[in-house]
Amino acid sequence: MSIQSLDGNQFAEMIKKGANHLGANAQMVDALNVFPVPDGDTGTNMNLSMTSGSKEAQKNKQNHIGKVAMALSKGLLMGARGNSGVILSQLFRGFAKDIEQKSILNAKEFAHAFEAGVETAYKAVMKPVEGTILTVAKDSAQKAIETAKSEADIIVIMESVLNEAKASLKRTPDLLPVLKEVGVVDSGGQGLVCVYEGFLASLKGETLPDTPVLEPSMDELVNAQHHQSVQGYLHTDDIVYGYCTEFMVKFDPKKEKFSEQTFQADLSRFGDSLLVISDDDVVKVHIHSEKPGEVLSYGQKYGSLINMKIENMREQHSTIIENDKRHQSTNNPTQKEKQPYAMIAVSMGEGIAELFKSLGVEKVIEGGQTMNPSTEDIVKAIQSTHAEKILLLPNNKNIIMAAEQAAEVVEEAVFVVPTKTVPQGLAAVLAFNASLSLEQNGEGMSEAAKEVKTGQITYAVRDTVIDGLSIQKDDYMGIHDGVIVEANKVMESAVKTLLNEMLDEDSEILTILYGEDMNANEVDKLVGDLHNQYPDLEIEVHNGKQPLYPYIFSVE
Repeated sequence: MSIQSLDGNQFAEMIKKGANHLGANAQMVDALNVFPVPDGDTGTNMNLSMTSGSKEAQKNKQNHIGKVAMALSKGLLMGARGNSGVILSQLFRGFAKDIEQKSILNAKEFAHAFEAGVETAYKAVMKPVEGTILTVAKDSAQKAIETAKSEADIIVIMESVLNEAKASLKRTPDLLPVLKEVGVVDSGGQGLVCVYEGFLASLKGETLPDTPVLEPSMDELVNAQHHQSVQGYLHTDDIVYGYCTEFMVKFDPKKEKFSEQTFQADLSRFGDSLLVISDDDVVKVHIHSEKPGEVLSYGQKYGSLINMKIENMREQHSTIIENDKRHQSTNNPTQKEKQPYAMIAVSMGEGIAELFKSLGVEKVIEGGQTMNPSTEDIVKAIQSTHAEKILLLPNNKNIIMAAEQAAEVVEEAVFVVPTKTVPQGLAAVLAFNASLSLEQNGEGMSEAAKEVKTGQITYAVRDTVIDGLSIQKDDYMGIHDGVIVEANKVMESAVKTLLNEMLDEDSEILTILYGEDMNANEVDKLVGDLHNQYPDLEIEVHNGKQPLYPYIFSVE
């Protein structure tokens, strides 16, 4: 079998198969993240990004390959999440720009498009790091150019791209020492290999291994369930099951043996909108019920309850209807005057979001460790502020590139303050001065963010060794400005080591943000111990309600 030219319909099928294969392997790609923290989401980000691109390509499927490629580029741009998703979008942005005017491609043009994609991606990254997805893309594109000098078959070109991508991926630990130390290849590079495997299988008409696709998260399922009804068409008195109830059960081997089928059938008697997701350790539940107490009591038959949340939907619905009426009464053709400034922050945790808002942040985008917002999410947030000048705080190193990409596609004047943590974001917000220009504010806030030390406590999701530190699964890890300084089975010990690393004689203020799984007594004990050890230290405590991280510390 030989293919001498490639058209838009063929390329659309390649994109579809590439996206599907990446989705099927997203969890495997997630597992390759170097840090053993519970937020390794390269596969998830690349999957969501590529899926967005594929959907746009399928909507614009036609014979003209340049137009299909531009549709892919547009979908990837708006759907890009995390650094890996942004880089993937830039690779295919350059690819698409190179062939925008072409209706079909020959082998040389196909190979050159890969090279153009690499050039665009490298330009988009401030400090390109070798041993990452960039290296895998570059090496495979160079191989394509070399092969196309003597080969006119597009299948052979794609084979050379894939084979070199796999070879380059194996070499990534030699270029990035931390990969070698942990014993993994680069996760973003692996994701790109999955896409290329799909491309080649499509060209050859082959079927790829039937691996399970990445399932949507409980939050995504809950959102979908809630959005199935339109609030305005429902009277508050018509709500049969009034309490939205979410919780998790951590299984106890001494209690009743868990069967998801039995569990789901029994819970269905208590209400509707039931969602159940389980693994070997826990089950997560969402249900609308009139008697949430009975639901929780049933859950206790299998283990201990964690992460409980109960909301009164009748109260929420009344508020929504009232707000809708107020909005309709004030809705008129007169254009509202734009406010001069708005600040937007990204964060996880209800308490942290409220803290940002109390400091003057107009809009808080929910996102961070486990789910990075897409470029489109950030664009919508920017446009919703109705402001002339916007200061955007990503508060996560994996969201900065998506934020910068969003800033490029909107009409508003946006300055991305490159905050990598929530403490940096809070320090930046406190440095805001409405009388200064956008650039002056952006630069001043960036400098303020650099003055803060950030500490985090989380748990390890696997065994590993990093910088000579041996880490076991479920160890509590102390992370100081991105560096793991302690791993311990006992959280208190990890906290003590981390704070001893962060605090010195110049430290004046310690801010503690405690997570959703912490109780007040534990926090009070920590604060008391710290007052005894550091009597001159000013300590502020906030219930951040953040997931995954029991403590986030800020030292100034």
